[in-house]
Amino acid sequence: MPIHRSSAATQAERARLGPLSPPRLSIVVLPFANLSGDPEQDYFVDGVTESLTTDLSRINGAFVIARNTAFTFKGKAVDIKKLGRELNVRYVLEGSMQRGGNRLRVNVQLVDAETGNHLWAERFDKPVADLFDMQDEIVSRLANTLNAELIAAEARRAARSSHPDAMDLVFQGRSWFSKGPTPDHMAQARSFFEKAMPLDPENVEAMVGLARVDAMTGAALMTDDWSARLTSAEATLTKALSLAPNHAVAHMSLGIVQMSTKRAAQAIAQCEHALALDRNLAPAHAVIGGAKFFLGRGEETELRINGALRLSPRDIFAHRWMAMAGLAKAQLGAHGEAAVWLRRAIDANRNSSTTQFDLAAALARLGELDEARAVVQAGLALDPTFTIRRFRDATNVRSDNQTFVAGRDRHIEGMRLAGVPEG
Repeated sequence: MPIHRSSAATQAERARLGPLSPPRLSIVVLPFANLSGDPEQDYFVDGVTESLTTDLSRINGAFVIARNTAFTFKGKAVDIKKLGRELNVRYVLEGSMQRGGNRLRVNVQLVDAETGNHLWAERFDKPVADLFDMQDEIVSRLANTLNAELIAAEARRAARSSHPDAMDLVFQGRSWFSKGPTPDHMAQARSFFEKAMPLDPENVEAMVGLARVDAMTGAALMTDDWSARLTSAEATLTKALSLAPNHAVAHMSLGIVQMSTKRAAQAIAQCEHALALDRNLAPAHAVIGGAKFFLGRGEETELRINGALRLSPRDIFAHRWMAMAGLAKAQLGAHGEAAVWLRRAIDANRNSSTTQFDLAAALARLGELDEARAVVQAGLALDPTFTIRRFRDATNVRSDNQTFVAGRDRHIEGMRLAGVPEG
């Protein structure tokens, strides 16, 4: 039976688990049903199914049944449990598409092949523009969302295991990481990745997970030892990439470290390479946008942030991308536009303290001092330890570009006017 294999580790695991135990992250994408009543639309519907199959196979560790096998079920009534046993997969993705006039509706369901239970469902309903652009957008959004949903499903399975192995722990760590960048979530994620490492010292996914926690903690200034976290992340990623040089997320994560340590140009190159490996890696676009900001090219940031949001509009890290767009607008002196982006970021995640302080600075620059001071208090309620000193120390090592430094100093003055503690 032809399959897509994303790594040799997947084959090894399949052999270890045996024929009766489906591999982790194993899925078949059934041909989407064309409900338009127009046979000429089949090419578009089939194209979405094929592209989604290809893109899901790029997920690290995924075991995806190939298109040729999946399409033998086109137009047939399928017993999900029987199909899961026949193809030896844990998950089945099924969907339908219907075009009416100038609108397109897409319905998708992720089903547990063992129980037949629906794990997740989504509907897209939007105007038809260019069909090929729409196909890319549908596939990208589905691939990103499914990645998160599959990780959550595997983490739930792992939590029920009485004897978790390294990958069980990795999925639980990924699940905590995906809950969003708070100190508690990062600490929980780190604990699972650390438990996985002794069980399998060369487990690349555990390494990358641990490095992502350190990179995020350092880049988001969640702790005063942010510099040590970034150094640790880089060392771990270097080792991971020596074992898996085509690991897109590892390249993107290294880009975050480089962007945060005066190597924005290298960060852009890392993330461009990551996108060549995985075109749906939305955070890579955001990191490139951030790197442009650190290079003093804030006018180029918004385009990249919008690209990331197009690929993954509900991403758990979308608030950080929006905040970066806001900071880029502030760099350009467009404090009103900066405030709009930063408010969007806060609406997306009200637990991000640094965004509150950034919004306060923008409001202060606009002369809205009362509101700015209230926003500072909201930020301090989330992180009482945040100070201008920490912000200045962290940004000193991120760029010495004159445009960036001048904008940063104006931003600090805004924070000071708003009442952020000096430290």
